Amino acid sequence: MPRLAEEGVVGADAIFACIGPALEVFSRYERVEKASGEVVTLKEYLEQVWAAVSKEALSLMFEDADASGLEEDARLTAMWLWTLNAGGVGGSEGDASDLDEGDEAEDDDGSSSKKLAGLVLEFDAARKIAQGLGAHLEKLTAVVEVKGDKARLLSVAERTKILFGKDGAKEPEGKARPKVAKQQIGLFAEIEAAEKEGFLGPAGVPKVGESTLDRLHQAMILFAAGRSDALKRFVVDEGAGKDARFWKLAQSFSALYPAASDEKRWVDGVLARKKGLGF
Repeated sequence: MPRLAEEGVVGADAIFACIGPALEVFSRYERVEKASGEVVTLKEYLEQVWAAVSKEALSLMFEDADASGLEEDARLTAMWLWTLNAGGVGGSEGDASDLDEGDEAEDDDGSSSKKLAGLVLEFDAARKIAQGLGAHLEKLTAVVEVKGDKARLLSVAERTKILFGKDGAKEPEGKARPKVAKQQIGLFAEIEAAEKEGFLGPAGVPKVGESTLDRLHQAMILFAAGRSDALKRFVVDEGAGKDARFWKLAQSFSALYPAASDEKRWVDGVLARKKGLGF
């Protein structure tokens, strides 16, 4: 993996480049056994290979840090982005369109329906990556959406309702807004709705998320919505920024998100505040 990364081979290409040699080793022998003498099936063997590859990939993403200290949602998100090479690590740049929330697809009968778009992986590949990281897709519905044979990583903006404690917030009605501003307007609306419903404290600060990923996404949303004072209170007074994993994850995401994406801009905005906030 490190050699492939040095040569600019990362993401899915690197994963499958490692699986090939592993299969070659397995196929040399009439049978492969555990120490107990029990036969190891190809399926079991590949699960071990996926686990080894996933852990090695994490070590490349989180240099000088123990990635195992991060919760499974953070590990899976980082690995997901790296697998898709969304941030153009080691080569091509990603595009902001990679983070689209969904496209309209026309069915055979001419009707329009929603299809998965954005940061999508084949479900089986996503399942194997999650399994290799000790994560379970069925328990991470607040991070991943599964439809049929596809799985999609939810965007940060889509997680606003979950992270700010409001499930039914809607954008205010009115005249049409410019497309470029729609997402930020949505963030304002979600946060304002959460305030009205009493889900935010008097200082406009959300309840601190349970995982490092949740806390980082909350900080990114506060930055995106222009809530500078609330961001400061959240990171400093509420202690979100006192956990070294918060900043390590932010630094890694900065390298993994597509260069022109909102997520890249938001996480860089949070990182730019680090020194000024005393960290």
